[in-house]
Amino acid sequence: MHERRTALDQLSRDLHGTPETRFEEHYAVEQLAARLAVAGFEVDKDVAGLPTAFTATHRGPSDGPTIAVLLEYDALPGIGHGCGHNLIAAGGLTAAVAAAAARPGHRGTLQVIGTPGEEGGGGKILMLERGVFQGVDAAVMFHPADRSLRARHALAASHLRIGFHGVAAHAAKAPWEGRSAAAGAQLFLTAVDSLRQFMPPTARVHGIVTRGGGAPNVVPDYTEVDIFVREATSTALDVLLPRVLAAADGAALATGTTVDHAETAPRYTERNNNMVMADRLAAYTVGLGLELEPPSEQHPAGSSDIGNVSLALPVIHPYLQICPRDTPGHSVRMREAARSQRAHDAVETMSTALAALVLDLLEDPRLLHEVRAEFQASTSVTAHGQEPR
Repeated sequence: MHERRTALDQLSRDLHGTPETRFEEHYAVEQLAARLAVAGFEVDKDVAGLPTAFTATHRGPSDGPTIAVLLEYDALPGIGHGCGHNLIAAGGLTAAVAAAAARPGHRGTLQVIGTPGEEGGGGKILMLERGVFQGVDAAVMFHPADRSLRARHALAASHLRIGFHGVAAHAAKAPWEGRSAAAGAQLFLTAVDSLRQFMPPTARVHGIVTRGGGAPNVVPDYTEVDIFVREATSTALDVLLPRVLAAADGAALATGTTVDHAETAPRYTERNNNMVMADRLAAYTVGLGLELEPPSEQHPAGSSDIGNVSLALPVIHPYLQICPRDTPGHSVRMREAARSQRAHDAVETMSTALAALVLDLLEDPRLLHEVRAEFQASTSVTAHGQEPR
């Protein structure tokens, strides 16, 4: 047990000190794949046409379900592991290796799926669309946070790039000959702020100017805004998105520019949490001294590409406290927490509980039947336009 904890800490801190952004996680994949191979897993790299996606498979001697442990390992640009994906990777790997070592003769198949590009790249969505999750009966993972939760809702999200096209001109000699793409971007962001008062309270719209022009004395002929539009459900997002795009069209009309837009990643859906699995996991963590709070609509939500997977098969995505409450995610403070002793103590507990849950799912047909029954009921509700948990 001491050796496993030492390996967890070393791997996590190694990944933390070598942050790689979405779809560039080559070092992380090498480290994770090598350790899984040593543990007896059959590793396949470059899956789904993604160089930093992989699977690692441990097959038991008898037929049974396929249960997957999902790993994330991408970092945030400019911040590093401010979302704690180093802990997800090290903790998930530890859980899978522990489960295989505890019961090498388990039924069915234990699979580790390495999923790149969660931070705005939609890696899991691409893998889902390309068949990686085909045949997987259930998938588990966890996420670091400022509190421990059995589940949390996640927002559907569209990742947009809005481009304004103007006419270049000398900004002092003859500005009237130009049409400022920067003015179009500026007016668009102002319009979004004006729209914000009339959005539902569940909506979130936020963005940055990624290209604003080349020189102050040149009227910019092109500017670019990257913006995320989020809502509680995909249905609600379909209503909000045209309003945001109309603001872009209006800004272009007002400034004499033209505008285009494109999605920079697959659309993320809301999350369908499987509470049968979440409650079983919580029973294990409480026995280890860690209580997972039940889900609540009061907990703020972000977005994740596991939402799309959760509408295709049963998943859990519990949250694990690694820092003081109200520590902001995607921040330097969260980054520093993700390499702390407190974080690794918590991850050791979570990985132990996850390993127990994985073995239950492999060995207990009744549990898996309950998981499937809840999933079928919840997706039926979602199909009729109601919000999943």
